[in-house]
Amino acid sequence: MKQPKVAIIIIHYNTPHYLKTCLDSIFSQSYKNIDVYFIDNNSPDKGGLYFVKKAYIETAKRDGRRLNIIGNKENLGYAKAANQGIKLALENGADYVVITNPDIIYTEKYFEKVLYRADKDPTVAGITGKVYKYDFKEKEETKMIDTVGLYVNKSFRIVDGGQGIMDEGQFDKEREVFGISGACPLYKKSALEAAKITLEGTDSVDEYFDEDFFMYKEDVDLAWRLQLLGYKFLYYPRAVAFHGRGTGVVKRETAKDIFKNRKNLSQFQRYYSYRNQKFLFAKNILPGNYFRHFFSIIWFQLGSFAYALFFERFLLKGVIEYIKLLPKMLRKRKAIMAKRKAKSSYINSFTKKAPADRRN
Repeated sequence: MKQPKVAIIIIHYNTPHYLKTCLDSIFSQSYKNIDVYFIDNNSPDKGGLYFVKKAYIETAKRDGRRLNIIGNKENLGYAKAANQGIKLALENGADYVVITNPDIIYTEKYFEKVLYRADKDPTVAGITGKVYKYDFKEKEETKMIDTVGLYVNKSFRIVDGGQGIMDEGQFDKEREVFGISGACPLYKKSALEAAKITLEGTDSVDEYFDEDFFMYKEDVDLAWRLQLLGYKFLYYPRAVAFHGRGTGVVKRETAKDIFKNRKNLSQFQRYYSYRNQKFLFAKNILPGNYFRHFFSIIWFQLGSFAYALFFERFLLKGVIEYIKLLPKMLRKRKAIMAKRKAKSSYINSFTKKAPADRRN
């Protein structure tokens, strides 16, 4: 029986120091039917692009794998570069697509394990293994959780479950989760094709990730869309990977956690996260979600606006951008809702499934 083809897309911007560990872990996989797409998003430092060309073209040929190296002439943003890679991968016959950050390190049997599990269930849109923090400064693995999947709280803020918590065995159970982190998600071709949006008369054609997001929370948006379409996501702890995560592996479950750790984020990161959170709601939230958790949602929305007004006024530009793009977002919402299968009660059920921060 022919093995499904996996396409691994690495979106790179100015972090050449991570590439060797990432690519070595990919080319060392026990699962062999893997194509690699390296997309450099016009990094000012071209060292990463040159390094991959020099160090891995012969390795790929020897292993019989496709290595596509793409140097963009401008920074397209994470979402658009991901779509660029996805389209190429699907054209070349990929059955599964993985979007990989350069600071990810996979254990040898990672893809063998996640594919074995994902192939069993046609309703699974995507899957993630157990992802730990990797300490690049000390060059060592840790037992601190980076992500065990995406979880929803009552304010409909979506976070990486378990992040910043030490693993003491409480994350060893397979779970259905709301979505999977954008650090190393594996998606099925069929799910991506079902979720893509095409708006006539715009520059955006066949969007898998929403290109108006540019970067940040595009993984949450895709997860939410796929949930509305009736797909599901799995956390599969038998597969293990490691993630450096430049913004830090910290708890972000409460408002206190968020404000405490904002210093780790640049203004650029805070701006797009704030703006894109509004896009998430405009596109995906159902009336039944909104009214079921009305007070939690309003408290979070008002609180974040007040914080921006008094402490980070540069975020208010995001409100202007939101208003400007709202008509387009509503057109995308219309396309999503035309295909919707899930009821609001099903989406609400995820707010009751707290991150696995206790022993099972």
